[in-house]
Amino acid sequence: MTDLKLPSAMNSLRGSLADFVAQGQKRAPYFSVLLSDRHSLEILVNNREERVTERPPHAGTVLSAFDGATMRERAIAGFDRDKVNAAMQELVSGVSFAKYAPPASPSRRGDFVTPMQSDPSALSVQEKLDRVREMQHFAKGLDPRIVNCQMVYRESNEYSVFANQNTDVAQRVLRVVLYMFVFVAGEDGQVRYNWQSKGATGGWEQSQFSEEEMRKVIDGAVALLSAERIEPGEYQIITAPGVSGVIAHESFGHGVETDMFLKERAKAAHFIDKVVGSPLVNIYDDPSLPGAYGSFFFDDEGMTTGPTQIVENGLFRRGITDFYSAAALGIPRSSNGRRQDYSRKAYARMSNTFFGAGISSLDDMLAQVDHGIYLDKWSSGMEDPKGWGIQVTCHYGHEIKGGKITERVFAPIGISGYVPDVLGSVTAVSNQFKLDPGGCGKGHKELVAVSSGGPHLLMKARLG
Repeated sequence: MTDLKLPSAMNSLRGSLADFVAQGQKRAPYFSVLLSDRHSLEILVNNREERVTERPPHAGTVLSAFDGATMRERAIAGFDRDKVNAAMQELVSGVSFAKYAPPASPSRRGDFVTPMQSDPSALSVQEKLDRVREMQHFAKGLDPRIVNCQMVYRESNEYSVFANQNTDVAQRVLRVVLYMFVFVAGEDGQVRYNWQSKGATGGWEQSQFSEEEMRKVIDGAVALLSAERIEPGEYQIITAPGVSGVIAHESFGHGVETDMFLKERAKAAHFIDKVVGSPLVNIYDDPSLPGAYGSFFFDDEGMTTGPTQIVENGLFRRGITDFYSAAALGIPRSSNGRRQDYSRKAYARMSNTFFGAGISSLDDMLAQVDHGIYLDKWSSGMEDPKGWGIQVTCHYGHEIKGGKITERVFAPIGISGYVPDVLGSVTAVSNQFKLDPGGCGKGHKELVAVSSGGPHLLMKARLG
């Protein structure tokens, strides 16, 4: 039997959920209950300070009633049975629900836990601090030019229980991520920095850097001491997997969250089954991807996870949905109904968003470039879902000359363009694949864990 290690109050209330659903459905055509408990830990160590931040559980219950037109909800802090019962009565009493027949769905039962070798809950905070301190001490001793080295470790525990007429599921999702920041000083006193992150759904074993990985971060920071500004213009470029992922996230991530379709804020709504890129372009969102940082077993509206192909061989096929937007638009659901926490509304949100891998090797792609830019690392991205413009800022990139990556570095580098033009220029896709962990907001709020990435892409774009 799966041991979820559910908080005791949540586990106690779980046994009453079938009764709440039955009572709610006496009046509402569709009724569901979500129990959610989320808490996290952060450890920061650098040359000057050490800090441990434990965020207390953000725990509560969400009751939802839907009649095909209006979603009504109540959120209650904690898992007190009497308070939940009172809120349920208040939610459904005195409301004239429209007649509505929810789509048929199979019966689903099950408990799910993130696979891991070393459960961080088995380690004390002091043990975790000691391990992060040891990594930081080792890394800062690798190069005399390092003036500061910072390690940041984060872990988050998400417990969820969801019940409706056909569903009784529970999950524990554990996410870990480790960041390494390195600051180096040149002979003239200028300081440059570089960083790397590693994250997954998994245990402590997923949050460690090898010496080789540390040295690569340091080498990147040192290279920035001699970086040049790039001459604005159109270039042949190869994007590293992380940069590819930001392009996917900004072009066919936010712009295809279908609540944006309802608000008429997304140009993609008018491009279903139309060409939006090269035939080599395939883009997916998949919260079921094993081990990926944005993965989970079911979304906050009880939908079992699975992949959604957003772009297929250059054709835009479909967006990603939450329960309400799928019903309002009359389209199939995807498992992307996500909340920042129990006190927030569910929206259509990304999970793991990426370009599908191709068949080319990186060497073969480089051989096709006489003069261009290899974009090593992204730093930020921005999209315009209504106008379909995209901007991605890269921390740095290397010159490609005669099919080889040279030592010449440019920083920072901005990519800009009209999404179909940028994606339409893709002429090769590598057979490598990598995801970067991160967080994503709906605008400036509603934060959820995501990842993005994919293979290398060979394309043309305007840089500046």
